[in-house]
Amino acid sequence: MKIAGLQKTTLLDYPGKVACTVFLSGCNFRCPFCQNAEILDGSVSDLSEEEFFAFLQKRRGLLDGVCVSGGEPLVHADIGTFLGKIKALGYAVKADTNGAFPDRLQALCEQGLVDYVAMDIKNSPEKYEKTAGAPVSMEKIKKSASFLMEGGCDYEFRTTVVKQLHRPEDMLRIAQWLQGAKRYFLQNFRDADTVLQRGLTPLCDEELEAFKRLMRPFIPAVRIRGEQG
Repeated sequence: MKIAGLQKTTLLDYPGKVACTVFLSGCNFRCPFCQNAEILDGSVSDLSEEEFFAFLQKRRGLLDGVCVSGGEPLVHADIGTFLGKIKALGYAVKADTNGAFPDRLQALCEQGLVDYVAMDIKNSPEKYEKTAGAPVSMEKIKKSASFLMEGGCDYEFRTTVVKQLHRPEDMLRIAQWLQGAKRYFLQNFRDADTVLQRGLTPLCDEELEAFKRLMRPFIPAVRIRGEQG
């Protein structure tokens, strides 16, 4: 497994747990707003598996969980073996995914290798491919979302919103699609030197709030990432 990076401590990425976040190289999407553009082709390997698992051994009793992010972790056929090693050390596992691998997601959850899933919702179905920057099977995306909503694993949905890509009508379509979701977060785009496409901008606070109000009749649990209460 090619490990592109490690955030040694996070209080934000795994709800209710003190965790670390490991970033795996490789992704099947090319979202223009991606902040990890340098690791998408799968070539980056800044940390060996031996070093990573030695770190986890040392942090036993100090960390509760491990967030496995990317890239897209489920693009790797051997992800189950990797997660199994994490679980064997007694950690809870949160997996970040774009939902493009529903069968693999279901298998990992049913095998007890994933405890919490954060699934990215890129946009309304009609604009999914443009926002993902790659060919997309909406059938697979919807299968992953349905699996989670039907109780397959504890979960959240989240959308990174970008002024150039997301309109009110898109958010309404997402809300209708995912009506009744357990948790749904709006995440405002943050520019950085590593973003795949230059020139993108975030929404202002008022626009974010307007999106939330528009979605709330369908998804009462909708929140803006980072807001209090």
